[in-house]
Amino acid sequence: MTSDGTSSSAGLAWHAESAEVVLAALACDAEAGLSDAVVRRRQARYGANALPPPPSPSRWRRFLAQCQNVLIYVLLASALVTALLGHWLDCSVILGVVLINALIGYLQEGKAEQALTAIRALLSPQAQVRRSGEHRALPSEQLVPGDLVFLNAGDRVPADLRLLRLRGLTIDESALTGESLAVEKQLAPVAPAAVLGERTNLAFSGTLVTRGQGMGVVVAIGSATEIGRISTLLGQVQPMSTPLLRQLDRFGHWLAWLILALSLFTLLFGALVRHYSLAEMFLAAVGLAVAAIPEGLPAVITITLAIGVQRMARRHAIIRRLPAVEALGSVTVICSDKTGTLTRNEMTVQRILTADNELELQGSGYGPQGRFLLAGQELAPEDLPWLQVLSRVALLCNDARVSRQDGQWTLVGDPSEGALISLAMRAGLDPDAERQAAPRWDEIPFESEHRFMATLHHDHQGQRWLLLKGAPERVLALCAHQQTAGGPAPLDTAAWQNAMTDAAATGLRLLALARRPAPELAALTFAEVEAGGFTLLAVLGLWDPPREEAIAAVARCRAAGMQVKMITGDHQLTARAIGERLGLASEVRVLGGDALDRLDDACLAEVVDDYVIFARASPEHKLRLVAALQRRGEVVAMTGDGVNDAPALKRADVGIAMGHKGTEAAKEAAEMVLMDDNFASIAAAVEEGRTVYDNIGKAIVFILPTNFGEAGVVLVSVLLGLTLPMTPVQILWVNMITAVTLALAEAFERGEPDIMDRPPRPPLAPLLSPLLIWRILLVSLLLVAGSLGLFLWQQAEGMPLDQSRTLAVNTLVMGEIVYLFNVRHLRSSVLNREGLLGNPYVLLTIGILILFQLLFTYLPLMQRLFGTQPLGLLEWGWIGLFGLALLLLMELEKVILNLIFRHGRQRCAGPDDSH
Repeated sequence: MTSDGTSSSAGLAWHAESAEVVLAALACDAEAGLSDAVVRRRQARYGANALPPPPSPSRWRRFLAQCQNVLIYVLLASALVTALLGHWLDCSVILGVVLINALIGYLQEGKAEQALTAIRALLSPQAQVRRSGEHRALPSEQLVPGDLVFLNAGDRVPADLRLLRLRGLTIDESALTGESLAVEKQLAPVAPAAVLGERTNLAFSGTLVTRGQGMGVVVAIGSATEIGRISTLLGQVQPMSTPLLRQLDRFGHWLAWLILALSLFTLLFGALVRHYSLAEMFLAAVGLAVAAIPEGLPAVITITLAIGVQRMARRHAIIRRLPAVEALGSVTVICSDKTGTLTRNEMTVQRILTADNELELQGSGYGPQGRFLLAGQELAPEDLPWLQVLSRVALLCNDARVSRQDGQWTLVGDPSEGALISLAMRAGLDPDAERQAAPRWDEIPFESEHRFMATLHHDHQGQRWLLLKGAPERVLALCAHQQTAGGPAPLDTAAWQNAMTDAAATGLRLLALARRPAPELAALTFAEVEAGGFTLLAVLGLWDPPREEAIAAVARCRAAGMQVKMITGDHQLTARAIGERLGLASEVRVLGGDALDRLDDACLAEVVDDYVIFARASPEHKLRLVAALQRRGEVVAMTGDGVNDAPALKRADVGIAMGHKGTEAAKEAAEMVLMDDNFASIAAAVEEGRTVYDNIGKAIVFILPTNFGEAGVVLVSVLLGLTLPMTPVQILWVNMITAVTLALAEAFERGEPDIMDRPPRPPLAPLLSPLLIWRILLVSLLLVAGSLGLFLWQQAEGMPLDQSRTLAVNTLVMGEIVYLFNVRHLRSSVLNREGLLGNPYVLLTIGILILFQLLFTYLPLMQRLFGTQPLGLLEWGWIGLFGLALLLLMELEKVILNLIFRHGRQRCAGPDDSH
């Protein structure tokens, strides 16, 4: 025994032991509970029944983290060099760029630690306990292992409990296990290896009591509870970077080394070969670095992502972290929770088995809308004489209530009983009127030991009926007859068994209804029910139906080359039936949680692609599955709504939470929240994500030739021993002014028509394809040739240096304006109405840029800051001719490349290939 009285066996598997062993291990009196002295010692040992607060980085740490980028480091180094050389304007502009970029990232970043706060909020604030023989209400934080806790319908379980007594106790554990049905609790020990959803003698912290009463002894508090273990998992999960961020990081490192090498080469060549002063060469090297670094790119990417966020919001998808927008465009696998995500989380009666026939009920939700079909033919309820009889039994032998609030039908009580009330309303019954016409006299609540619920009713004509509802095999054992169209007949047990076996194989949950007259009965007893003699009315098949829009969304995702995998806490049969209805795959293969446990991580990664459904999955399973898919190179989106989904949502490339039925823990762990809880919104979000990636790619292909062209002007000038055609601050002006105007216009491009017909972008695909690399080099050379050529020509004609540099800057900007039209379509021509006028934002940004360039050229303040001089009409004419020549050259290049590609495809196709 320990100092607080607990046994050394307190770490045993509580669900596998008898109540007597558990009480002995916890040194708890089953009647009096713990004494106050023992409680004080255990509080000192175990602490409060609360989850530890997460570590929270300081605001400065979060802000400085935005600058952890190799290109930003190069910019900061450039700012330092310019400061040392006394060029404070250049230094200020560079630092301003860095500051703006960091500020945008800081404001957009979500606070991941709020997920843990949301989980802690699920803990019950109050608990009903027995201590020192007294019944007390106290804050749940004061609970200790060994406390006796009482549960009633509507309570949230305050700690993990081993149940000792119960009466009709059912608990909704969907937020923890993913199981859509409330769990019927029992007292007997279960197997030590039982998964979480099958530990029916335990009540877990944070779950909700839907019906009945119970008492249990606390076996775990705080972080030792199941919900606490999920909190610990969530804190340990490292969020993944997105494909674009990983590619940009690799590209940034490569570009940084290239820029540093060119800058060093320029410095050494100018000083040693051209004999320029070291200070002058430092300035030239900084100018080259500033020219080559696409410092506007982070801002353009951020703004493009933000525009994508706004577009997604209009389609009911709220993005919490900007990079998730792009990651959606490269998703290859969607791992979806079942309950509330692919299904409605609303139990409905789908099938009615009677002695004469089998009815199908179409409809969803708890409202009265629905159709009854017999052999495919719709029938009115009045055409089915016994439908109202069995529906009346389903309604009266029932503790749930359904009401209409704000246009929506809502349920108070068990979802299965809600489905029975909906059945009655669809059969034309008024619940309130039926309850008044046949009041309940007595009842035996549902308990897992006897697996039925019985109620005694009388009507105003003096008739009394004993109504029975429960597990089919239990109800059949109490029945002597079955109801037929011609009246009661002897029970055909074999026929019922065959019909129920077929129904269960489709994943339906079965519930039987029976009744018998009880004219002299005044009170209900178990003996009276066990006496039997009931007439079996029907066996109902219930299930949580898939969303109709989810079925279409799954088909659309598969057509876009994405796999959809369902991860659920449900049984395999139920999960398979849902998966087949959803059309997850041509062959729906299911892997159970027990089989998954037998696979190590390496084996799981090998077989994970072979299955589309993972049933009886625990939080650890979901996390392992996401990690296994990522190990295979997949880009994974994980959808979910429960606390148990939070770790996997955080680990996935894109975590997607349900906004309406999702827990706060799931929302805070996710990158995206679906406000309409509609799986179909995921397909729309993927489409927007692919569009965003396309537009980011176009922005990169637009910005890089600009930077390389500027750097090329500096490099060529040093190599040839020429005066720099542009100063570093002029180069930085061009970078920033075009990035926030011209490049930004690409963010508003609409998605290509075939965007959802393409396969997902390969995660390892290079950021720049050979075509884009060629395009960047070609445009860079043309921009260098035009700007440097006009500068040298006008210098030779005697134009002043500042005016020649102004001419070179405006020539470069004109080239970028023309190239913006060209880059809207990388292969097709833009010499048409759509290509020139199809994006109004392009025209708007060009107008803004022209205004800025006129101010840059003619405003006295700008002339003093940037060293510019006015240009005449003749100079603007030469600039315009260069722009026209560049446009025609780039269009000619597209024609030549298309001819080459078409000729190459024809050669590869061969003489017999019609393509």
